[in-house]
Amino acid sequence: MHNILMYVKKSPISHLLMIVTFFVSGVIINLVQFLLYYGLRPASKYWYRKINYYLAYSLYSQLVFMAEWWSGTTVHIYIDKDDFSKYYGKEHAYLIMNHRYDVDWLVGWIFCERIGVLGNCKAYAKKSIKYVPTLGWAWKFAESVFLERNWDKDREAIGVQVRELADYPDPIMLLLYAEGTRFTEEKHEASLAFAREKGLPQLKQHLTPRTKGFTCSVPHLRGKVDAIYDVQLAFKESAKVKPTVTNMLLGKPVEGHLYLGRIPLSEVPEGEAEAAQWLRDLYIKKDKMMESFLHTGDFFAESGVDRVEPFLLPRRYYSLVNMATWAVIVIVPVFYYLTRLITSGSTLYISVGISIILFFFFMLYKLIELTKISKGSSYGKTTPTTPVKDEIQNTNCKQD
Repeated sequence: MHNILMYVKKSPISHLLMIVTFFVSGVIINLVQFLLYYGLRPASKYWYRKINYYLAYSLYSQLVFMAEWWSGTTVHIYIDKDDFSKYYGKEHAYLIMNHRYDVDWLVGWIFCERIGVLGNCKAYAKKSIKYVPTLGWAWKFAESVFLERNWDKDREAIGVQVRELADYPDPIMLLLYAEGTRFTEEKHEASLAFAREKGLPQLKQHLTPRTKGFTCSVPHLRGKVDAIYDVQLAFKESAKVKPTVTNMLLGKPVEGHLYLGRIPLSEVPEGEAEAAQWLRDLYIKKDKMMESFLHTGDFFAESGVDRVEPFLLPRRYYSLVNMATWAVIVIVPVFYYLTRLITSGSTLYISVGISIILFFFFMLYKLIELTKISKGSSYGKTTPTTPVKDEIQNTNCKQD
C-alpha cells in the first residue's frame, strides 16, 4: 500500500491534476476577487476584507495542502508557551524572517494555517509579481505591499500600503525579508564585502539586512501593530530530503525547525538611525542562532538565546477539505472536455487538447521555478554601493 501511495505521489498525472486544480480554481477566485475589489471595496473595506480572507485562504491553502498533507512535512515550533496562548493569531504582527530556503515562505504559511490566519498573510513583494496569474493576482487583491525597487517611488508606497494593512479588522501577518533576497554563497560574499567596506557586522549565515523598508514601515505601524515576530527557520543539513517545492510535490516529507520570538513594537527606537541599528542587532542574534543550529542542530546551544522547548501544532483538516472540494469542482468538467477533444477524431481538437495539457505542465514548471534560489535577485553580481549614512538619511518616509 505504501509503495502504491508513493507511486501516486510521484506520478506526473497526479502533479497535472494538482496544477489544473490550483490554476483553474485560482482564476475563479481571482475573478470573484476582482468583482469584489472594484464593486464592494469602494463601499465597504471592512466587508471586502472579511470576505476576501476566505477567498485568499482557499487559494493559499492548496499549497499548504501540498506541504502538510501530500508530502507530510513536519514543522517543530519554538515559541514561548505563554506568549503563544496570549498573542499568536490574536494580534497584528510584523514578521522579520531569514531568507535561506526555497520553501521558507511555505513553512511560514503552514504555521499561519495552524493558528488560523493564513488568509491574512501579507508580504513585501516585487511589483511585477502582481501580474502573475492566480497567486500574484491574489496578492494584489489581498493588498500586499508591492515595491518597484526604486526608492523614490517605494518610500511613499510603503507608507500608504502599510497604513492600509494596519487597519485590517482581523489579525494580519506582514512578512519582511530584510535581507532583500535569498541567501546563496555568491550573494553572501558580496554581502561580506559590503559589510567590510561600511564597517558593519559580518554575518556568517545571513546577508546584511537592508534597513530602509523597515525604518520606513515602523512609524506607520505604531499604535496599530503590537509586535514584531522574530522568525528563524532552519533545516538540518544532514537531512536526506532537501527543503524544496519539488521534493514536497513528489510526496517527500521535509522536517523544519521554526523559532518565533515576540518583541513589542515599542522596543524599536523612534529615530531612523537607531531603528536601523536595532534591526542590525537583531540580525546578529539571528546569525548566532543559525550558527548554533548548523553546528549542533539546536538554536540555543551556542547562541546565548534563552531556550524554549519545541512542540508540534496539530494539522487542521480545512486545507485537506478545501483541496478535495476544488478537485471535484475543477477536475471532473475539465477532464471531461479534454477527453472529448482528444477522442474527437479531429486533428484540430486533438491538438487543442494536447496544447492545454502542455500549458498546465508549463504552469507547474513556472510555479516551481519561482521558488528557486537561483531565480532570485541579482544581489551578489552587483555589490551594493550606497553608503550607510545615505541609506539612513534618505529614508524620510512621508507621513500624512
